[in-house]
Amino acid sequence: MKMSRLVAAVAALLTASCTQTSMPEPASASAPEAAVTQKVEPFVIAANPLAAKAGQEVLARGGSAIDAAIAVQAMLSLVEPQSSGMGGGAFLTYYDGSTGKLTVYDGRETAPAQASPTMFLDADGQPLGYREAVTSGRATGVPGAVAMLAMVHEDHGVLDWSSLFGAAERTAEEGFVITPRLGRFLQRGFPQLETPDASAYFSDANGKRLTTGDRIKNPEYADFLRRLAANGPAALYSGSTAAKIVARTRAAPLEGRMTLADIANYKPIKREALCNPYRVYLVCVPPPPSSGVGLLQLLSMLEKTDIADRGPDDPQAWFLFAEASRLMYADRDQYVGDPAFASVPVRGLLDPVYVKSRAALIGETASAPPQAGVPPGAVPAAKDNTKEPAGTSHFIVRDGQGNVVSITTTVESIFGSGRMVDGFFLNNQLTDFSFSPVDAAGNPAANAVAPGKRPRSSMTPAILLDRDGKFAGAIGSAGGNSILAYVGKSLVGAIDWDLSMQEALALPNLVARGAAIGGEVDEFAPGVVAGLAARGMDLKPGQGEDSGVHAVIIRDGKVDGGYDPRREGVVLIGTGD
Repeated sequence: MKMSRLVAAVAALLTASCTQTSMPEPASASAPEAAVTQKVEPFVIAANPLAAKAGQEVLARGGSAIDAAIAVQAMLSLVEPQSSGMGGGAFLTYYDGSTGKLTVYDGRETAPAQASPTMFLDADGQPLGYREAVTSGRATGVPGAVAMLAMVHEDHGVLDWSSLFGAAERTAEEGFVITPRLGRFLQRGFPQLETPDASAYFSDANGKRLTTGDRIKNPEYADFLRRLAANGPAALYSGSTAAKIVARTRAAPLEGRMTLADIANYKPIKREALCNPYRVYLVCVPPPPSSGVGLLQLLSMLEKTDIADRGPDDPQAWFLFAEASRLMYADRDQYVGDPAFASVPVRGLLDPVYVKSRAALIGETASAPPQAGVPPGAVPAAKDNTKEPAGTSHFIVRDGQGNVVSITTTVESIFGSGRMVDGFFLNNQLTDFSFSPVDAAGNPAANAVAPGKRPRSSMTPAILLDRDGKFAGAIGSAGGNSILAYVGKSLVGAIDWDLSMQEALALPNLVARGAAIGGEVDEFAPGVVAGLAARGMDLKPGQGEDSGVHAVIIRDGKVDGGYDPRREGVVLIGTGD
């Protein structure tokens, strides 16, 4: 089928999925004709082999995709504590193999009821320094990952909840060997490692910092998992663990404002997936407070260019990608926040006329740092330059019935806040809010702190559908605000340049946001960096090493999966039996 006919087919699917108006509503994906009539090949793709194996073992016992995902998360909290865990939050995009329906589960952390817009300002009204804020008690939001996973399990689980934590519990008791990546992080100067909790956990009996190859045990976490298995999410949201979370967040310095009521009242949210066509696919992501709309806008702008006719050795291709990224980030930074508290012009950001006007700003040479545009439906908002470090993980699971979980999970920064409870790190997710609630003109920041609010997230676990509405792929990444660039680059590589998924993920990363244009300078093909310089784009090193893209695409019925070579991931196909 020719490209034009494929695009038309996808457009027809989009039209069938939603009610169109003069300004197209991004689709909420539901494909009732996409029922799976036969079993498919299951797989697990995750950032750590022990975690992937734990998920595969659950699939071998007849577990569903969400059953396996719970086992993966439980293990990641132990063996990749710098990235995600039971004290953090997550977004999960779920594809139902029997109905073709997509559902987003929002497990983003929330600000306590006593939070205030000025909680990250000092006595002089100036924003706190990031290193000061990140380890503070007020950095932690109410954890959402466990409650969200329980909600998805209630909807789509097969095995008993109590049976899903055994691998992680045994590993915590027996210990695991610190991997090279974790070992590298333990030797770096993160402020979180200077906290009493982290210092004690990562030190041997003589007080020496552990490193790669050392074995570490975590009996406190094993005990917590036993209670979580027996009591369900109540093991975290009430009782002794909840009391410990409150106590740790209310300890100096800069004590927080969380209460037992905040924890007990936490609720994950089911949302409709936000979908937009890209080439022959429908790309579906979580809506705000996720930044999935930014990814869709980036892809839509790239469709207005000739990037697909080029390739990874062409500096013009990377120039187009960088300039489209800068335009997307300008809009994302200004407008995206929790839709319960801010007016987010999602439809306007994806409006074809608006996207075309933004893409038209891409010239022959690099522009000055672009300003946010004014999409239809936008209200004045302050520019937000929130920092978002790369303490995150992404994994994907498909079971034999065709159900798929694409989940991005995080404790925010590396080792979260550095404060621990029952063997796991607490998040520092509230530092994802804008520290300044208004700009000089008095315009409120869409991502300002407010009681009960969810901070804006760059996490965007995506699922791709084909022209028939069937599962065609999944992708997501770690990397803070660079996630959108990492995922966008990978999709361009796999779809536009027809690379294998593993080749696409291995492409050098380029992150362009405002005046900062950085990437893996030494990894580009000869001539690319010089070609970018000739276009006025001086590529700086230092962006891309912390990506964690995991993805899969279905090509001719076969699983083409990939893991980010910058991490320690693995693709496990089948149940291993």
